[in-house]
Amino acid sequence: MEIYLDANATTPVLPQAKAAAIQAMVEDYGNPSSVHSTGLKAKALIDGARARAQRLLDTGDGALLFTSGATEGIQTAVLSALSALRGNLNADYLLYGATEHKAVPEALKHWNAVLGLGLQILAIPVDAQGRHDLEFLRRHAPRAGLVCTMAANNETGIVSDLAGIEAALGDSPCYWLVDGVQALGKLSLKLRSSRIDYAPFSGHKLYAPKGIGLLYVRAGAPFTPLMAGGGQEGALRSGTENMSGIAALGAVLAALEDGQTLRDSATLQGFRQRLADALCEAFPGLVFNAPLDLSLPTTLNFAVPGLSSRLLQDLFDAADVRVSGGSACSAAKAAPSFVLQAMGLPDWQAAGAVRLSIGPAVDEAFIDEACARIRACGESLRRHCLSPADNLPTLGEGITRFMHDGACCYLLADSASRSCVLIDPRPEQVDRLVQALHCQDYPVLAILSSSGEAEHAEARSLLVDLLNTPLRPSAAVDALGWPSGQDALNLGDRRLTRKTCPQGQVLLLSEAQVASVAAIAFTGMLDAQATSALSLPLAASCFLAPGRDEAQQVVLGLEDAADTPHLLSGAQLQSFMQQHPNALLVDVREPFEQFLSQTPELAGAQMQAVALSRLMNALPEWLDEPGRPLLFFCRSGNRSRQAAQALTRLGHPNAWTLNGGLALMPSFSAKAPAADPALYV
Repeated sequence: MEIYLDANATTPVLPQAKAAAIQAMVEDYGNPSSVHSTGLKAKALIDGARARAQRLLDTGDGALLFTSGATEGIQTAVLSALSALRGNLNADYLLYGATEHKAVPEALKHWNAVLGLGLQILAIPVDAQGRHDLEFLRRHAPRAGLVCTMAANNETGIVSDLAGIEAALGDSPCYWLVDGVQALGKLSLKLRSSRIDYAPFSGHKLYAPKGIGLLYVRAGAPFTPLMAGGGQEGALRSGTENMSGIAALGAVLAALEDGQTLRDSATLQGFRQRLADALCEAFPGLVFNAPLDLSLPTTLNFAVPGLSSRLLQDLFDAADVRVSGGSACSAAKAAPSFVLQAMGLPDWQAAGAVRLSIGPAVDEAFIDEACARIRACGESLRRHCLSPADNLPTLGEGITRFMHDGACCYLLADSASRSCVLIDPRPEQVDRLVQALHCQDYPVLAILSSSGEAEHAEARSLLVDLLNTPLRPSAAVDALGWPSGQDALNLGDRRLTRKTCPQGQVLLLSEAQVASVAAIAFTGMLDAQATSALSLPLAASCFLAPGRDEAQQVVLGLEDAADTPHLLSGAQLQSFMQQHPNALLVDVREPFEQFLSQTPELAGAQMQAVALSRLMNALPEWLDEPGRPLLFFCRSGNRSRQAAQALTRLGHPNAWTLNGGLALMPSFSAKAPAADPALYV
């Protein structure tokens, strides 16, 4: 069962809305501009949906037209206001809230340029609570042509002080656009009694399909159609009406009117508090990025110290819980939230933010399951040494790679000798490494640099200060972190040695009995060709662990080789297994994800869990079986592609990747935590 907690991005379609849309397509399919009976029936459907919206929004004699969504509504409103400003010598500014959805400032820039107005576009600052700076607005309103604010913010849920904004506008002749997208169905909007000139809404944020929206235009406000043509919508918005979308939106509005289908504000506040309590229990130190008493009862925006937004999203997704890193329009971009930055929040909060949002159709059972999944996520972090507190001890064994902005750090651990070595740490990774080392509880023999970068030395100093006495290295070291007078370190049955030459330095990891032949070479050099020129005693099967990996290659071979693995779709998986009964399916997600989720059920399939960060541990065994098909899979297909490419690059002819990952597998779903830590390589 999927737990969908990203309602501010979009919502599933309400069953009543789906039924209404199908009826409009199958039975009430007439063109509302036609004068015959079928057309009149379609026209009545539109009029009924519009009347419901007018009652709910209390529009008075203002116009309410159907659009394709909020973006079209915003464009139409901005075009209308700016067209009216041409030749207006009293207007100098176009103002918008600093936390507005990007559709608003982009529309202002676009139409300001197209119409050649040359007006100055200014962002209205917000305070730490996300509320608009009313004093700024009072100063600039007299010379403003258009002011754009939100009714409620899509990322934080902060509800704007619309009454305060209206008072701050005073006697200014400016036009006022209010983005009502997140307010529909959650806030009471009395548009008749407000000076709001334009208010766009979007159906898919409230259980209607995508592609349908509304635009309110106050009576007397200037209007310029964005689209001209057949004169539909009273000549305000040409184009044949989206009948199925309008019918579906009408059904949602009817559900709002009946007061039974959707939850009221008090109930939603209770649901949100339960979710907030579960989050605080699961993630020690969690902070909410917006005050709950000023936010929509459907929205939580939070950050957890030491945990990235990406990691948290992967964690929730593994539990089949859908959350977002902020606005859905920009969530795929690895950048801090501009909304939280505008509020003056610290960088770690702006970059680590996660948004959880529910819709008013959720019920008690849904919230119960959501809270259980959230607590399971916290348990997974504690079991895998990722929680800000209360982590359980973990077994350290083999090689683990830690990544930061393309830079690679390696932790080499040996459980038999209970010792470890760090290679190439960065200052930004220190907190995470300290956490891992304390959970593992092995003394650190050395903290080494493969390249002599200053960042490695800085990180070494920080680590020595933060590790407790039994764990920190005790011997005096040289500039690269090696114990004075030593060029080799023993890790159980393995030995790490260093070799220097004019081109640089390479750290060689090999079996202790055959130290002259390396199995793995750690190098700060960026390509295999440069390293192979060192003329070092490297085995033919040796692979290179690079100091940097912006290209997501994971490992490099000694010789250039093709790295195009075989692609397999989810639909082909069953037949693939029938053709290759000896194939090994390898889950390259991280252990904290594997703990929360299940893999495809395939009778007789042989599976192995090897996180991408620990791939190097399994490579020698796989390379010894070149005829055995290896099918890698992960959540989205990105990490499995990296793993399959790495094997192909090292000469394995039978590496496959599940294209699109488990996300495109219809049978994939979450389970209760029951993973066996012994399965993790």
